[in-house]
Amino acid sequence: MDFIIGGLAGAGATIFTNPMDVVKTRMQLQGELKSKAEQATRYKGVLHALYVIAKADGAMALQKGLVPALVLGFSMNSVRLGTYHIAEVQGWTKTKDGDVSFQKAVLWSSVSGILSGLTGNPASVVKTRIQSASHPSIAVGRQHRYKGLWDGCRQIYKVEGLRGFFAGVEATCARLAVGSAAQLTTFSLVKESLLAHGYFVESPVVLSFMCSLVSGALTVVVETPLDVVNTRLYNQGPASGGLLYTGVIDCLTKIYRTEGLHGLYKGLGPLYLRIAPHTTLSLVIWDLLNDIVTDRRNKTR
Repeated sequence: MDFIIGGLAGAGATIFTNPMDVVKTRMQLQGELKSKAEQATRYKGVLHALYVIAKADGAMALQKGLVPALVLGFSMNSVRLGTYHIAEVQGWTKTKDGDVSFQKAVLWSSVSGILSGLTGNPASVVKTRIQSASHPSIAVGRQHRYKGLWDGCRQIYKVEGLRGFFAGVEATCARLAVGSAAQLTTFSLVKESLLAHGYFVESPVVLSFMCSLVSGALTVVVETPLDVVNTRLYNQGPASGGLLYTGVIDCLTKIYRTEGLHGLYKGLGPLYLRIAPHTTLSLVIWDLLNDIVTDRRNKTR
């Protein structure tokens, strides 16, 4: 049940945040391995990106990759939130006095992030490639033409084999270890602190909302460079097209050398606009569902 709750929370939030994920993907691929002077700016910002995507590809293009995104949201968050909740219930994230232990919370949130990265990577690859495909007038990065989730899976397996589904998995695990540690640890610590001071004791929705706002802001700051790397590694495709990057370190190095520090924080705006509400929605849903299940378990005892 812990894993199902986590999956439902992640999938539910994805429906609302997928348009920002499309924008984020396009902006992170824009000007790939080119200096600022050489870059052609297709997307000048979040609002401009939303406009040009809707104009060139149609409004529904803002929900590109929704099916693999939902699969990703369910599979990744079922493992990540489910594992972390089990660790909380078992007391593995707490001190002997029952308070949240920073070190233990970081450890278990990182472990849950790594496990979820391994689980969700195939869906992430398909999602990113579908989201990046666009009309030639606004195309950025390598273009992969998939008709949908299953066609994408079929083409990737045919050309790249099983290895293709795990492109960028090292960056994924690193990003989710760091991101989950920042997100879940902060959420737990802020929640404990607010409750200890008597805030929102009778308002669980407001409590979860406030905690998720703080954790979302911190998550996007520490996660963005690895998220850019993820997007680039997912989208580069098979070696027959000439690999742009050989791995995480090579990707980080090349982006910094050619695009500068700015390149590692491309898509920061839409990433925050995706992560903040996604964090808020998923953690609020997760927290509420866990409270409901816990109440029912207590009543049946």
